[in-house]
Amino acid sequence: MKQFNINDIELTKYLFFTGKGGVGKTSIACATAIGLADQGKKILLISTDPASNLQDVFGQELDGHGKAIKDVPGLTVVNLDPEEAAAEYRESVIAPFRGKLPESVINNMEEQLSGSCTVEIAAFNEFSDFITAADKAKEYDHIIFDTAPTGHTLRMLQLPSAWSTFISESTHGASCLGQLSGLEKRKEIYKQAVATLSDSKLTKLVLVSRPDVSPLKEAARSSHELRLLGVNNQILVINAMLEKDDPADKVTHEMYKRQQNALKDIPETLREIPTYYGPLRSYNMSDIANIREMLVGDKVSYDEKYSVPKDFSTMQQLVEDLSKTGKRVIFTMGKGGVGKTTIATEIAKQLAASGKKVHLTTTDPANHLDFSAMKDLGITMSKIDEAEVLENYKNEVRAKAKTTMTEDDMAYIEEDLRSPCTQEIAVFRAFADIVDKADDEIVVIDTAPTGHTLLLLDATKSYHREVERTHGDIPESVKKLLPRLRDKNETEVVIVTLPEATPVFEAERLQKDLKRAGINNKWWVVNQFLSLTDTNNPFLKARAKGEGKWLEKVRELSENNVAIIAWENS
Repeated sequence: MKQFNINDIELTKYLFFTGKGGVGKTSIACATAIGLADQGKKILLISTDPASNLQDVFGQELDGHGKAIKDVPGLTVVNLDPEEAAAEYRESVIAPFRGKLPESVINNMEEQLSGSCTVEIAAFNEFSDFITAADKAKEYDHIIFDTAPTGHTLRMLQLPSAWSTFISESTHGASCLGQLSGLEKRKEIYKQAVATLSDSKLTKLVLVSRPDVSPLKEAARSSHELRLLGVNNQILVINAMLEKDDPADKVTHEMYKRQQNALKDIPETLREIPTYYGPLRSYNMSDIANIREMLVGDKVSYDEKYSVPKDFSTMQQLVEDLSKTGKRVIFTMGKGGVGKTTIATEIAKQLAASGKKVHLTTTDPANHLDFSAMKDLGITMSKIDEAEVLENYKNEVRAKAKTTMTEDDMAYIEEDLRSPCTQEIAVFRAFADIVDKADDEIVVIDTAPTGHTLLLLDATKSYHREVERTHGDIPESVKKLLPRLRDKNETEVVIVTLPEATPVFEAERLQKDLKRAGINNKWWVVNQFLSLTDTNNPFLKARAKGEGKWLEKVRELSENNVAIIAWENS
């Protein structure tokens, strides 16, 4: 596998970088933009990453219109704020109805337009102007997008039925309603943007991953979805690769082995795509000098001192607090790959060891929990099969919708059923039954519906309506669920993150989501801390030094209720 080098790939006018949060797509996109500008080309870099810290990287104020970067001649950067774009878009849709509809209906509409699908469509609405503008294409040699739209969003934009009024009026059980309402005037611009994306002479898609199982699976899924839409001009960049092993250092050796094992099992979908790697660097991508260095070398001195964090809580202290405060329902929440299942398991084990009656459940399809070991500890266990409950839910919605919907409308419903919100609503039913066990034992759950999904269900009563249509009554467990989750004396959400920029920013957004839903979060866990290991590798020690900044950020967000866990090969 060759190292990613802008001189080795055939560049198109438009370059889209996409990948799971935290894999380094912004860093790779910025390094590409700076490298091309340094060659004397005129480059426009557009970021729609909500966790973007480009203003810090480039050392100047940025906006959504474009600013020339004084230290990189030829480079102009547009920093679109997708959350702000979503808020403006949401208001543009809802404003005509204010004062004309009851406040409860307005609140309902606002929540329907608060999910990730809406944020993504609002971002696409913003950057579609850049991909369709003839003057921009003429002015710049390359236009680089940091964060590409997903296959789900692009398919929705292509469906004629998605633009009809039935979206906002239907009660068929769709999870993400009305994302496109009010945008009819831009249909042609969207059509042109989607056509440009699928034109291999104009656009190249750069899938960015890490040499870990979860982000590689995500890259494979994105690649497959986008290829079905005709976006075939793809390459894969596997970022943060440890270039050499050091058998004498246990941490280095285990990290290298884990990465190599993930690469051996790389999904088939990715094996036929031209693949490059980006080396793991000892420094953060925090300024132009470091970004410029990223694709060239690692010249940082490795003899820098780093200090092990002090005055932090342990998992034992976290669990003791959960026990002392009498929590009955405990979630671990966070983005994929941060270690939610591992943390949930540890919480369950420690509670059981203290004599508590504990039930542990997971919706993680990749979990490797030892059920027999848990049984020996007196822990009862269950597993929600997401694929199974999702398919059951889809079939119920399809069966009901077919009685009233046209073929075009059914195409929209099929796309709606692929949305992330639909999966959460499907899991919701099995999840409600599990939470009901809290009457008799402490329930520890390694994932949960987001605050947005819970608010959507609460505001629209869409789940209740769906239950009434498909079953005729609402189970007692469902009636009790949301009040129980909002009871801070009974429920605790433990947010799990990593000591890196994107996982921390994404966890901060999750915290805001939960607050909006009225759900309590006190504790955070920062997982995989290199600083707590006994590595003697100067390279990893230098990398560990950068973790302190993110621990301080989490201390602030959690009001110092944070436990940290050492890196281990899990």
